[in-house]
Amino acid sequence: MKTAIVAFASLLLAGCATFSEDGGFGTVQRTVKERTGQEARWVRTDDEANSVRARSRELLARPLNADDAVQLALLNNPGLQATYAELGISEADLVQAGRGPNLRLHWLRTKIGNDVAKVEESFAFDLLGVLLMPMRQKMEARRFERVQADVSAEVIRVAADARKAWIQAVAAAETTRYMMQVKESAEAGSELARRMAAVGNWPKLNQMREQAFYADAAAQLARAKHAAQAERERLARLMGLWGEDLAFRLPERLPDLPATPREGGELEARAMEQRLDVRAAKRETEWVADSLGLAKATRFINAIELGRARTKEGHEPFAYGYVIGVEIPIFDWGTARIARAEATYMQAAQRLAEAAINARSEVREAYGAYRTNFDLARHYRDEVVPLRKRISDEVLLRYNGMLTGVFELLADSREQISAVNAYLGALRDFWIADVELQASLSGRAGGMAAKGPETSTPALGGRGH
Repeated sequence: MKTAIVAFASLLLAGCATFSEDGGFGTVQRTVKERTGQEARWVRTDDEANSVRARSRELLARPLNADDAVQLALLNNPGLQATYAELGISEADLVQAGRGPNLRLHWLRTKIGNDVAKVEESFAFDLLGVLLMPMRQKMEARRFERVQADVSAEVIRVAADARKAWIQAVAAAETTRYMMQVKESAEAGSELARRMAAVGNWPKLNQMREQAFYADAAAQLARAKHAAQAERERLARLMGLWGEDLAFRLPERLPDLPATPREGGELEARAMEQRLDVRAAKRETEWVADSLGLAKATRFINAIELGRARTKEGHEPFAYGYVIGVEIPIFDWGTARIARAEATYMQAAQRLAEAAINARSEVREAYGAYRTNFDLARHYRDEVVPLRKRISDEVLLRYNGMLTGVFELLADSREQISAVNAYLGALRDFWIADVELQASLSGRAGGMAAKGPETSTPALGGRGH
């Protein structure tokens, strides 16, 4: 008996799992670097916090491009830092699954008067829990992989949100500048109309129309300023900036439209290979399948205890032996646990099918939006804006030849600015669609919120039903 206990103790010590140096974050870092080109960091020490702060200052010293905004979000976003804790929680479960049950001490002592009547002592451990350790470790390893995929998807989602916020902020600021030009042109027309009407050289109705246009332009400018401020604040939140860092600078305009659009072939196949939510759903299904196997393995007997014992009665010497404890399935035959595990597995399998169908559809939808916005932006750039420019040149030529008036010149100038502003909106929508297309190849927007079925490790070696 002593030899058996020593052998099992050696097995437990050999199988004890330990924490990794990076807490599983290295896998997340590599995935994020591959998908976004930027580096994610998990800040857990003062030195890491100082390094992140130095890198942030370096980026904030220059006007931020889209990649800089994404990098700042991955460095400073407090929500991401909280998400990384999911890795620590899951790894703790994995390490716990690799550590065997503790020994149990049973001690009994009875007395008759002042004399000891009987003494019983035993040390025992959960034999079934030890035998099932490899299966339990395998289950928790699959769950840890799923959490890594979930965390990676959340980081990539925040990166995409930061890139879209940068696009929105730059476009809103540029729109504000154009709306200011419209307002200045409308103000000049309104003032000229007021003066001409005051001396009787302009109809009162036309003067009121110019004044109304100016009033509307002023209102539109106020809305544009508010939108620019709101988009800038949203970007600041995603980048985790506050205080003096809010003075960050942005470029004056968005990148130009690419020469050619992306090709849409094989996008669905790429999504099936790359989507992190599909990968997480697969890991979840595998985990639940292992859980079902464990539930069946412990259906009738959920605990077996084995240990060394000694007893003593009165003044007699100790008698040595061993103790075995087995759960007797009288009231609970494990049918409820099996039914629950089977239903959970079917749920996980259907969620995997749903994730695959949604992934294909979302990629198709994202590419449709991408191509539509590319064609619209190219139409404005190549057709509408050049046509407005030629019309403006013709109106200016006629004005110089005294064939048209100043109000027609001002009205044409405003229309040309509006055409440019419409192109900016189409260009903004294209770049947002580009970000969403790339995001659709990595995972859905839900991120960590898109959870699979609620699962838990079945009790091993427990006494309950």
